[in-house]
Amino acid sequence: MTSTLSTPIATAPARQGIARTGIAGLDDVLAGGLPTRHLYLVEGSPGTGKTTLALQFLIEGREQGERGLYVTLSETSEELEQVAQSHGWSLDGIKVFDLVSDEGLSEDAEQTILHPSEFELGETTREVMKLVGELKPQRVAFDSLSELRLLAQSPLRYRRQILALKRFFAQMGCTVLMLDDKTSGEGDQQLHSIAHGVVHLNQNANTYGPDKRQLRVVKLRGVRFRSGDHDFDLDRGGLVVFPRLSAGEHGGSFDGTPIPTGTAAFDEMLGGGLSPGSNLLLAGPAGVGKTTTATSCAVAAMRRGEKVAFYLFDEGLNSLRQRSLALGLDIDPFIASGQLLIRSFDPAEVSPGQFAQAVRNAVEVDGVKMVVLDSLNSYMQAMPGGQYLLLQMHELLSYLNLKGVVTLIILSLHGTVGEMRADIDLSYLSDAMVQYRFFEARGEVLKAISVIKSRTTAHQTTIREFRLGANGVEIGKPLSDFHGILVGAAQYTGRQPLLGHSDNAHSRA
Repeated sequence: MTSTLSTPIATAPARQGIARTGIAGLDDVLAGGLPTRHLYLVEGSPGTGKTTLALQFLIEGREQGERGLYVTLSETSEELEQVAQSHGWSLDGIKVFDLVSDEGLSEDAEQTILHPSEFELGETTREVMKLVGELKPQRVAFDSLSELRLLAQSPLRYRRQILALKRFFAQMGCTVLMLDDKTSGEGDQQLHSIAHGVVHLNQNANTYGPDKRQLRVVKLRGVRFRSGDHDFDLDRGGLVVFPRLSAGEHGGSFDGTPIPTGTAAFDEMLGGGLSPGSNLLLAGPAGVGKTTTATSCAVAAMRRGEKVAFYLFDEGLNSLRQRSLALGLDIDPFIASGQLLIRSFDPAEVSPGQFAQAVRNAVEVDGVKMVVLDSLNSYMQAMPGGQYLLLQMHELLSYLNLKGVVTLIILSLHGTVGEMRADIDLSYLSDAMVQYRFFEARGEVLKAISVIKSRTTAHQTTIREFRLGANGVEIGKPLSDFHGILVGAAQYTGRQPLLGHSDNAHSRA
C-alpha cells in the first residue's frame, strides 16, 4: 500500500505578492505563503529546523525563477552544502555568503573581527548591503541574529541595525527570513515588534520515542493565518508541516441513508444500520470481539465497492489478516486492490497532527467512506502527556461527520467482568455506542452485545448474545431470560436456548 502519511494535501495556488515557502503545510497555515518584500523572524532553539526551513524557502524561490541569497554568520558554506545533500537537495543557483571567512578569523585580522564592536557591526551591515545591491536577490535568508546581537553589545544599537537592514531590504524588494536561536532568552520582543511576521519552532524532548516538534505563527500582519500549534516532522526531504485540523472549515452534502453492517441482526439493533456522517463507539473488554465487529462492517462496505481506511495502534497487520481469514473475513484481496488502506502505527512514533493529516488524505484524496480507529486507548499514547486528546478527537470526528464518513472507534475497557472503566470517557462525543460484556451461563464464558445509544436512529434496547464463528459475527435473540448481564452478575431465570446450543447437542450425540 502506498502511504500518504507525511504528505499534506496541496494548497490552492498562491496569491499575487505571496512567496511560497516550499512547505505545503506551512503555506496552508500562512494562508498561501509569506507576503513579499517584508522581513520575517524564524525563531527556535538549536536543532528545531530553522536552517532547513530557510533552505526550503530559497529552493522554492529558485524553482520560481527567483534569485536567492543565504548569508551565514554561524555556519560555513561547506556545512550548508552538507545539510542540503542530507535532504537530497542541490544549492546550485543559490548564493551562499560566509560573512566571517577564514581570513577574518586569522590572527592578523583578530582586532578587526572582535574589537571594537561598533566597527565590526557597521562593517557587517555594509557587507550585507553591498552583496544584496550587487546580486539583487528576491529572497534572502540571514543566519543568525545571535551573532549580530553579540556584535552590537547594546539593545539600542542592535535594534537600529535591524531597522536599517529592514528598510534596506524593503527598498531592494527582498523577502527576508532572519533566523534566531533564542540565545538571548525566551522571546525577544525587540525582534517581534520589528518583524512583519514571526514563526516559532519548538522541539519537545520530554516524551518517549522521537522528539515531537510543533510550529506556531506568532504574528503575520495583514493575513488571517491559522493560529495555534501545528505538528511537523524534520526528516530527509525537509520539514513536513501538519496544519491543525479545524472541522468547521470542511463540509459537503452526502446521502444519509443507513448502510448495512453485513450482519442483519446488528442492523436491527442499530435501527437500520450505520448512518453516514456519524461515528460508532465499540466499547468492551479485551478479546470480546470489537475489532472483528469493525472488520465485518468494513468488509461489508468494501463488498459494496466502497473504500475503507483501517488504522491499527494495538494489533499488528499480520495478526489482523490471519484472524480475519479464520473468521471468513479475508481482507487480503481488498488490500491488493487498494480498497482497504490499512496502516499499523507505533503510538510513540506518530504525532496527533500527523495522524489527522493521514486521515484527511485518505478521505479527500483516496475517497474513503469508512474509517476504523483501533484503538482509542493506544491513540491516546501518541499525545505528549495525553493533553488535549478530547479536543483533537472532537475535531477529527466532527470533520469526518461533515464529510459523510462512517467512523468506527474501538475503546478497550479495563477488566473482564464486573465493573469496568476506560482510560477516557468519549461516550458523549460518540453518535452511537455499542457495549460488549462477558457473562457466564451453563459453565461457559459467553458474550453479550447491546446498543447503549444512537443519535441518528431509533435503536433497539435489547441485550443479545454475541459470538464469533466461521462466518464472522453472529448475534442471537434478546437474552430475555437473563438479568444483571451489564453489571457482570448475570442470572439465568428461564430455558432460553443460546447460540451454539444445538451445535453442542449435536456433537454430544
